[in-house]
Amino acid sequence: MFDSGSVAFMLVCTMLVFLMTPGLAFFYGGLARRKNVVNTMLMCFGIIGIVGVLWIVAGWSLAYGGDGSYSFLGGFDQLLALPTVAQLQAELANPPADAAYPSVVDIAFQMAFAMITSAIVTGSLAGRVRFSFMALFMGIWVLVVYAPLAHMVWGGEGSLIGDVIGALDFAGGDVVHISSGVTGLILCVIAGGRRGYGVMSYRPHNVPFVALGAGLLWFGWFGFNGGSAFAADGIAALAVLNTVTASAAGLLSWMAVECLLTGKPTLVGASTGLVAGLVAITPGAGFVEPWAALVMGAIVSPVCYFAISHLKSRFGYDDALDAFGCHGIGGILGGVLTGIFCVPELSWTEHGGLLYTGDVALLIDQVVGIVVTLAIVIVLDLVIAAVVRAILGGKVRVDESDEALGLDVSEHGESAYPAFSGLD
Repeated sequence: MFDSGSVAFMLVCTMLVFLMTPGLAFFYGGLARRKNVVNTMLMCFGIIGIVGVLWIVAGWSLAYGGDGSYSFLGGFDQLLALPTVAQLQAELANPPADAAYPSVVDIAFQMAFAMITSAIVTGSLAGRVRFSFMALFMGIWVLVVYAPLAHMVWGGEGSLIGDVIGALDFAGGDVVHISSGVTGLILCVIAGGRRGYGVMSYRPHNVPFVALGAGLLWFGWFGFNGGSAFAADGIAALAVLNTVTASAAGLLSWMAVECLLTGKPTLVGASTGLVAGLVAITPGAGFVEPWAALVMGAIVSPVCYFAISHLKSRFGYDDALDAFGCHGIGGILGGVLTGIFCVPELSWTEHGGLLYTGDVALLIDQVVGIVVTLAIVIVLDLVIAAVVRAILGGKVRVDESDEALGLDVSEHGESAYPAFSGLD
């Protein structure tokens, strides 16, 4: 018989993770320019539709289908989720002894993960990329990159990164943050900088939107990390506690850096530090002690602050809303720190963290897992981008005149803040 507590817990966690993508739309929308806010938010909402359909068509099957025969891919036996109802009926008639809830819950839970991961990528493209390019690229990406990567990390026995290499990723350091952040970096380099980038100042047009989005992301992240325990148990509680601790430390650390360097803390900075702390704890949420989560959150904000404030200008790439600077860099750092702070008894493998064991084995596994993730994502991203560019005749960006006008009007024919000449 299924555990009703875990069933309810996983359903609530699933809904919380679904909330994260609209939350990200507000976060990104507030950071965007006034004339591009609709386009920026619609990219996130468009992802909900694209991924929601493709996950049922093939994504779930490619990520978690099959019998575990392949290290790189799930299988094709779950296409269109056709066996779902039959499996549910069989489970209800004879519940598996090791299952706390019906497997159908996992389809929706993992769909929400695919949505927020894909939406993160769009932050690097804001202000100059055609909506058609984003939609086509991300539609291919979720099936060709995200779904196989999810299998490689979380696919169980035989999976390349999670089993063969032995890297730990509790809730998505490799699968979510590194993959999305690096993809955002690659696409912003391909697209080129926004009009006037490096000359004119780009400032958030709506700071309260940024704070609202960060708050929704923070709330949803409890389901994101807590639900990755896949049961209403002590590990879920630990993951939630570590999520609060790391995010609080990240927020405070970011404000401290701002005060030290500029003399003033900002709401945008506090919101960004909150997210950076959440990113850093994601791969180790269920593996580390709360004091370690505090350290991870405190460390990640200065590192991400430096990446956002210095790396972009040093190398000249226009990561518009800092998807790479926050998620890519934060995900890499969180994965490495997990190899140091992982409590041995909580590890999914035979190795514990360097701090507890004095053994570098897990730390090496973490680094190798990150390097393999980077290699896979970079190669596949470049291939997909080349294919999509060819399909669209090389039209990645909007015309210069349309960019100057703003993508809200030029791409969608609507404005977030229309000026009425009469009464509404």
